[in-house]
Amino acid sequence: QVQLVESGGGLVQAGGSLRLSCAASGRTFSNYAMGWFRQAPGKERDFVAAINWSGGNPVYTDSVKGRFTISRDNAKNTLFLQMNRLTPEDTATYYCAASRWISLKRDEYESWGQGTQVTVSS
Repeated sequence: QVQLVESGGGLVQAGGSLRLSCAASGRTFSNYAMGWFRQAPGKERDFVAAINWSGGNPVYTDSVKGRFTISRDNAKNTLFLQMNRLTPEDTATYYCAASRWISLKRDEYESWGQGTQVTVSS
């Protein structure tokens, strides 16, 4: 499995931006499709965005389309999530995850990071 470590979370005012990073180690990063999920207190872990092994075919959940951008740098074994125009509803712990194929389904991801907290104040 690939090991994943997220960073870049923090406290931001509504309307602001954050860029999350996910550093991968272990297995070959470019062999994996990658995804971002988020989990708010008391709620399930939900899909946010995913990208295929080469950086193409990005997919997003409807609530973040036009505001979030997923990307990757295979040379640096890093996944990114640029988050713009943040709202309090985006407050959650954000997790990156690795899968053999691009998927919106949480159960199809085999490796997970520990998460990074994003808090958006109103």
